[in-house]
Amino acid sequence: MKAFSRVLLAMVAAFAALFVGTGTSHAGLDNELSLVDGKDRTLTIQQWDTFLNGVFPLDRNRLTREWFHSGKAKYIVSGPGADDFEGTLELGYQIGFPWSLGVGINFSYTTPNILLDDATPSNPLQVITPNLFPGASISADLGNGPGIQEVATFSTDVSGANGAVAVSNAHGTVTGAAGGVLLRPFARLIAKEGDSVTTYGEPWNMN
Repeated sequence: MKAFSRVLLAMVAAFAALFVGTGTSHAGLDNELSLVDGKDRTLTIQQWDTFLNGVFPLDRNRLTREWFHSGKAKYIVSGPGADDFEGTLELGYQIGFPWSLGVGINFSYTTPNILLDDATPSNPLQVITPNLFPGASISADLGNGPGIQEVATFSTDVSGANGAVAVSNAHGTVTGAAGGVLLRPFARLIAKEGDSVTTYGEPWNMN
């Protein structure tokens, strides 16, 4: 009887594990891309530790997809005048869906972002609150059919040869889309002169 109880408990634990989280954590460097700009500087943009966790939508609408996003974007500038670099760092998604019901797609995103930079032995951590958008939203009339939207969920001005911005459990939703929704996270570095480089991550399925 005790042996049967242990087997039953193990089966229940294994069954419950199937329902813990719908995303897969990516530890370390996920992707990067470099570009030599018009000033012969090498601009590199990277995505680190990307994790999109799809959850059951609180509105219980089968046309809604809801998720939490954690990760980090880093940029590195090397070459002549790298320390004088000025530009913009953007984070966002490409959103793909197979079908809509003619009412369009709505996208909203909010996050408590912080920028961690300039750590030294005497001052191991400086927390900077950059001028990030506290939230962003778009609305598009897509008609009946498949489509792809790209949206920069937030943006901040950057300067210097390197920097990073991190998000932890940022919240996002897509509503109005029938069928599965794919999210491809991206990070983009734009120099004030107009040169830009974008790196795209792997698609995440928000079924």
